[in-house]
Amino acid sequence: MPRIQGVDIPNDKFVYISLSYLYGVGQRVALRLCHQMGIDPCMKAGQLTDDNVAKINTYLDKEVLAEGQLRRAIQQDIGRLKDIKSYRGMRHRRNLPVRGQRTRTNARTRKGVKKTVAGKKGVKDMKH
Repeated sequence: MPRIQGVDIPNDKFVYISLSYLYGVGQRVALRLCHQMGIDPCMKAGQLTDDNVAKINTYLDKEVLAEGQLRRAIQQDIGRLKDIKSYRGMRHRRNLPVRGQRTRTNARTRKGVKKTVAGKKGVKDMKH
């Protein structure tokens, strides 16, 4: 199993599909990488030579933000938004949807499991 950017990619899939297992590398970037490196994108990833793997690693290091570098950059961007106390930063801090979605209903993925609030139960009118 070839290791690219510290991640094992599957042997039995095409190279461009296997490369898309890396965080920040989609099929489009993977195809562009294959064409620039002169690698057949429809070759199985298990057939890559050590030379090809080294070429891919150096290309990803120089040209593409992927894996740890990309995760770090995203966390820094979110941290900057929090530091300047922008609206988006405050939404991140409170763990609420950031991009204008409604929160009265839905938004469960972001807010977490529903927390029941003790309140007034429906009082029924008792007329005799």
